[in-house]
This record gives sequence, structure tokens and C-alpha cells, in this order.
Amino acid sequence: MTTRPHPRAEGTIEERLADPRLAAVDLLLETAGGLSAKLDAETAQHGLAPAEFDVLLHLARATGQAMRMTDLAAQTLLTTSGITRVVDRLERDGLVERRACPTDRRGAFAAITADGLNRLDEALPAYLDLAEKWLTSRLSAADLDTLLRHLRTIRDGVRPDAAAGA
Repeated sequence: MTTRPHPRAEGTIEERLADPRLAAVDLLLETAGGLSAKLDAETAQHGLAPAEFDVLLHLARATGQAMRMTDLAAQTLLTTSGITRVVDRLERDGLVERRACPTDRRGAFAAITADGLNRLDEALPAYLDLAEKWLTSRLSAADLDTLLRHLRTIRDGVRPDAAAGA
């Protein structure tokens, strides 16, 4: 990884505005925002808020279909208090249950229930169709593999705690 000089040292404002780093960040955020809007509208059709769908998805894909609450918060971009509120709602609806951590009395796990898996399974076909339409169909298999590898590298740098417990 190379370090670049501070942007103010790189020349005029016009040169800084043409910097490909700005384009990279801007395009990534625009893409993520656009995909989120399309996918979030779909999950709402199944009575799930975006954060609820995200929690169910992470739990369903986790080893044992359960995760420590702290790991779940890191992977879903929620704060620890935010994850508590989402898990509370999902638990109230019977989609998630809390389990005590066998090795740490203070730790807690969230686990997806059979009803949670069913709700997720109802939402996934249309969600996957949208992911195909707006993302994966626009890339070759090799490009998708490359994108996934690069996104994991970037994610691991900016959110190293997100891979914990995965």
C-alpha cells in the first residue's frame, strides 16, 4: 500500500477535484445507496425493516445460526444499543431468540428461530432477483469474484471488527 501526499500538497483545487480517489468513494457510496433503496423496498414487502432483514440474514449465515451480539452489531453497521433494539423487536415477533453465552456470563447470543428462517426465506427470492438485476448480472463471474475480493479487503481495513465471529 502506498501513501500519497496530503491532498493540499498535490496542486490546485481543480487537480484535487479530478482525483480518482474522490470518484472511487463517490461511486461506491452512490452504488450502495441505490442498491439499498431498491433492496430495502423489497424487504419492506415482507414486513421487515432493512436492519431487521440484515440481522436475520447474518444470523442465518452464521455458524450455528447464532452470533454474539457484539459481532452482530459490527457486521450490520449498528451500534450495540441499536442491535439491542432490533433484536428486541425480532425477539418480540418470534424471529430471533437470545441465548446465554456458555463461556461469558455477560455475553449474549442472538439466534434465528424457525419462524425467522421462514420469514427470511419468503423474502430472499425477490431480494436475490433484485441483486441479480442491479448488480451481479452486470459483471462477469471473474469480475464479481474480483469485486468481492476487493470489497472484503476494503471492509477489513475500515471495519476490522466486522469479520470477527463470521
